[in-house]
Amino acid sequence: MLQELFRHQAELNKRVGFDPDELRANFDPQKAGQWLNNYLAAMSNELEELRDCTFWKHWCAEAKQGKRFLLHDLQNARVEVIDMLFFWISLAQCVGLDAEGVMDLYRQKLKINHQRQEKGYSMVGKDESDNKSVRLGK
Repeated sequence: MLQELFRHQAELNKRVGFDPDELRANFDPQKAGQWLNNYLAAMSNELEELRDCTFWKHWCAEAKQGKRFLLHDLQNARVEVIDMLFFWISLAQCVGLDAEGVMDLYRQKLKINHQRQEKGYSMVGKDESDNKSVRLGK
């Protein structure tokens, strides 16, 4: 199913001027960075729209009534999450990932995350060196 999503997103992205298949075939870091920043801005906006589905402002009347963080618009929250998925796939495509590459890296990173939990992951003395082993095609 992930391959289908990536295929559909590539078709949509081509309509707006970003061809992820061309980028993967002839990687251009300038073009990749340009589109990465375009999609980061879009993703950031969707994240804020998702947050607005809750009463997150500590000064609002709902927060003062004890409803801070109440999810008051579930339908729209679901749509915003899907919008974020559109942009997440686009971000992956900007760095040359396809569905297979995402699954490969996800499995590797999942293993590291479990190992971190087993070792009592703490932010004190945080070290990201274990991420250096996460590579495509392992």
